[in-house]
Amino acid sequence: MRVPGAYATAVRLPDGTITIKREEFTPLGERYPILKKPFIRGVIGLYESFKIGLATLQLSADLALPPDKTKPQDGRTVSFFSRLTTFFTTVLALALGFALFAIVPLFLTTKLLNIERQAIAFNIVTGVWRVIFFLVYLGLISSLKDIQRLFQYHGAEHKVVYAFENGQDLTVANACNYSTHHPRCGTSFIFIVLLVSILFYALIDTLIIWSLGNINLQFRIIAHLLLLPVVAGIGYELLKLTAKYQQHWLAQALSAPGLWLQYITTKQPDDTQIEVAITALKNAFGDRYQEFVGHEYIAEAID
Repeated sequence: MRVPGAYATAVRLPDGTITIKREEFTPLGERYPILKKPFIRGVIGLYESFKIGLATLQLSADLALPPDKTKPQDGRTVSFFSRLTTFFTTVLALALGFALFAIVPLFLTTKLLNIERQAIAFNIVTGVWRVIFFLVYLGLISSLKDIQRLFQYHGAEHKVVYAFENGQDLTVANACNYSTHHPRCGTSFIFIVLLVSILFYALIDTLIIWSLGNINLQFRIIAHLLLLPVVAGIGYELLKLTAKYQQHWLAQALSAPGLWLQYITTKQPDDTQIEVAITALKNAFGDRYQEFVGHEYIAEAID
């Protein structure tokens, strides 16, 4: 759980106890005000969330899966190889993600349809491919037992955040009353980015065709990948607007697909998982928890 100035990780150990690690954290936007500007802050926020996410996943893996004590092992060697494995796994996952959601849809649309010069039609079809791949991907991984448990913790996070935002004391009973679906979830963000990419890339392709007279697959891939941070920045601003104006019909329409997807990416947690989420949020605030509890908020960050 991340709060202003810090974040905390709570991990349920094999013996049933919960261990906590809290880290002070100053966002880049606080150190460099220009990075807090609209359309920039979203990309920076995603980078910071990704970096923190990797660190906390590594921590939780190290704590929840301790090394085999029956085998003599050097702690530093184990830690080094664990981090090396995490690094290469992350690089591979990112490469596969870019291939599946960025390159393959462009390739399929180019090879199967003769609409390269029809920017709007081309990007609508490409967007449909991305949505299909995303849904299939979520469907496949959600069948894995470990991922199902991860999605339960995702649901626990949402319930606890909802309870806190509504000024409720953080107890398991209070958190259970709230939904696992949250409008500022990363799932909603991804779907908004998929929609933004259709319109934005259609505009970019139109400008390229108008300027150069043509556009090929290689140039399209390079241009789209280079402009991905811009798409993410626009998507982040739209996500913030939909969260701020949740009562407006347009905001509800934009939020709806992401909320529907959370039927896949969040599951109902049990009480022990909610307890872990509560422990993380309380410890993230540390000694300042009592200053914040009891007030209503709209959180800025997405998970």
